[in-house]
Amino acid sequence: MDDQASGSPQDARRVPVCYRHPDRETGIRCTRCERPICPECMVDASVGFQCPECVRGGSGTGHAPTASMPRTIAGGAVVADPRLLTKILLGINLAVFIAVQVRPSLLDPLVLVGVWPPAPFMPIEGVAEGEWYRLVTSVFTHEEIWHAGFNMLGLWWLGGPLEQALGRARYLALYLISGLAGSALTYLLAAGSTASLGASGAIFGLFGATAVLMRRLNQDMRPVIALLVINVIITFGWSNIAWQAHLGGFAAGVVIGYAMVHAPRERRVLVQYGTCALVLAVVVLMTLLRTAQLT
Repeated sequence: MDDQASGSPQDARRVPVCYRHPDRETGIRCTRCERPICPECMVDASVGFQCPECVRGGSGTGHAPTASMPRTIAGGAVVADPRLLTKILLGINLAVFIAVQVRPSLLDPLVLVGVWPPAPFMPIEGVAEGEWYRLVTSVFTHEEIWHAGFNMLGLWWLGGPLEQALGRARYLALYLISGLAGSALTYLLAAGSTASLGASGAIFGLFGATAVLMRRLNQDMRPVIALLVINVIITFGWSNIAWQAHLGGFAAGVVIGYAMVHAPRERRVLVQYGTCALVLAVVVLMTLLRTAQLT
């Protein structure tokens, strides 16, 4: 049976769905063929967005391509596997988790801690004593299976669509800097001897960027808001959760995400990576201030 419009008022009020993904509602249309397209299918054009077929000059459009390389909404290249980096990040996190389970002694050199409690028999130092690398390694380290499981689910659900929308380089910058911002705020505000670990700061950065992206595309914000509220309740309702990492990562994600999707086309790279550099500078400043307090 052919799918034809009935012409009824109810049909006229229906929200359009992506012509390539019928289960996804969207308010964006290709500027050339005017077919509705979802964020995964949107290709940044000189004016508005185009569908992949129009960019490639594919069948059914009758148009020749106007761009040599398809671009995402943030200016990244459209690639064959838009979830490649997400899979790699998942693999690194899971590999470290398995390594820690096999050899628990690996945990101490990886976690985020400002200064270790006095213990002459433990030749381990913290961030304040020069081991700044802990700000990074702690983002990829998990000890409990539930902790790793929740964070990896969040990475898959949020990271995949963001990688598709931003492109690989911008997505990787968002993830790593959000994780660093969460580590830096934890280092700044938590007790010096408190050990912290996990990808939560980076995941909350993805939350922030997802909210900005959905707002930019005029999509329904209720699902992401509901998920964020649940995570906030867990953050402040459970003990032994580093809320500082969540807050720092979320703030960085919002700032970087806004720069990624709202940067003017003529200064896109400067604004996007300049914002990343600015957030990194704040991370370094927080780290230096805390180190001065602890030493």
